[in-house]
Amino acid sequence: MTRLSGAVRGVVAVLVALLTVTAASTTARANADPVAPADFVALRTVDPTILQEMRYFTPHNFVGERIDGYRQPICILTRPAAEALHKAQRNLLSQGYTLKVYDCYRPQRAVNQFVRWAEDLNEERMKGEFYPNVDKSRLFEDGYIAAKSGHSRGSTMDLTIVRLPATPTRPYVPGEPLVPCYAPPQQRFPDNSVDMGTGFDCFDTLAHTLDPRIQGQQRANRTLLKRTLENLGFVNLAEEWWHYTFKPEPYPDTYFDFPVSARSLSQRY
Repeated sequence: MTRLSGAVRGVVAVLVALLTVTAASTTARANADPVAPADFVALRTVDPTILQEMRYFTPHNFVGERIDGYRQPICILTRPAAEALHKAQRNLLSQGYTLKVYDCYRPQRAVNQFVRWAEDLNEERMKGEFYPNVDKSRLFEDGYIAAKSGHSRGSTMDLTIVRLPATPTRPYVPGEPLVPCYAPPQQRFPDNSVDMGTGFDCFDTLAHTLDPRIQGQQRANRTLLKRTLENLGFVNLAEEWWHYTFKPEPYPDTYFDFPVSARSLSQRY
């Protein structure tokens, strides 16, 4: 009887162990992050010369903290968009400039965080730089925040032009005094970009690409970026001088949520 009971206990223990492993495996699969389709690439593998300053991986953005889903400071795009950027880069390099991207593919979870932030009217730590003239209660109505973003489809990027040789941009220090994004370039947060009239992610009508108040060298810089990209199939968002989408988009109606990381690309096979 003792030997039989011991055998029964052994069988029960094995069954419990198997159930535990199965449950853990099921939970792991349920919690696994989605991965990118095969035609998404890291921009650096297509053109390593394009500068990358991935703002949402840092606290220097309108929210004031790293954004959900940005696990590495890398630019991910659909291959057609990345290859078109490579062509634009070759054009600009011949003129003594380089492209610099601020944001590329953006997971839906990041957009969801933007929405939650916009709904919290008491959170305004970065207002002094990014939206000094906009009441936060109007961010949805004025079109600065939306529940969906073209970035999540993989062919949209935020970018600028930097004159060569590029000087490094110092990191933002959380809590440092903020200066309006439309202030003169000598006063606003330093950026090695050519002067576009406002900083990146400036929630202000001065950021509209063809705003008539932007003249002289600032307008010439915006025009150089716009002409270079539009000649290769990119379309500008009129309200943001930095925002371009490559057309035709491989995924015009799909909003992805895989994290921004090399693992999202390496784990898809």
